[in-house]
Formats: sequence, structure tokens, C-alpha cells
Amino acid sequence: MTLPGLKLIGLLPEWPPAQALSLALNAAIFGGLIARDSLEPLRGKTVALEASDLGACIRLAYGARGFRPAARHCRIDLTIKASAAAFLALALRREDPDTLFFKRRLVMTGDTDLGLVVKNALDAIDWSRLPRALRGL
Repeated sequence: MTLPGLKLIGLLPEWPPAQALSLALNAAIFGGLIARDSLEPLRGKTVALEASDLGACIRLAYGARGFRPAARHCRIDLTIKASAAAFLALALRREDPDTLFFKRRLVMTGDTDLGLVVKNALDAIDWSRLPRALRGL
């Protein structure tokens, strides 16, 4: 199932969605929603998020100043591939990453230990600290 209107993301250059996600993740880090020390194993690493149904890939590198879009030609350490609906369900906590993984709706390749770092960092977020309007999405 593809979410209405999201196919447009696959038509965009890679940089705008990667920049938007980088800004959101950095805001979560600097706002205390994601513990910076929990992301330390990601330092110097690049993660690719592929929305298989959209033909879109967001590449993010993590460093001393947080996340930033990564170049298309850089080495990818971890790739997480799922449908846009699965990524949205993860973000909204409607689906558990382990469930999606075992149902083969989420696939990780590369350094899967980094996948565990990402999962644990997301699980540790105190979602109650988000503004009420964002929690109800």
C-alpha cells in the first residue's frame, strides 16, 4: 500500500527529504528526545533509508554535529528498506520494528549491529515530551 501523494517523494532529488529528516533528527537530539550518547556507535557511519514503494532513498551520515545528508556515492554502512507505510507505522509507533522485521516488511543489510543502535535509540524516545498535536498524528 502506497500512501496518497507520497509517490512525489520518489520524484524529488535526494537532498530535500534527507535535509528535512536530518533537521528533524537533530532537533530531537538537541531537544533531549534522543540521547546523543546512544547514537555514538553511528559516528562516522552512513545509514540509508529506502522506501521501496516510492523509489526513494534517504542517506544520512552521523557525526559530531549530528545528522546530515550524505552524498549518493558515499559508502553505506547500514541500509534499512521498507515501504513508506511501514516507515510511517514505525515513526508513529503503530508497529514494532521487530514485528516488521520478522514479517519481512523491513529489511536491513550491511552492519546490522547499527540497526540495533537505531532501534534502541528510537525505543528510548520519550514521546510524551512531543507537543500534543504531534503525538496524535
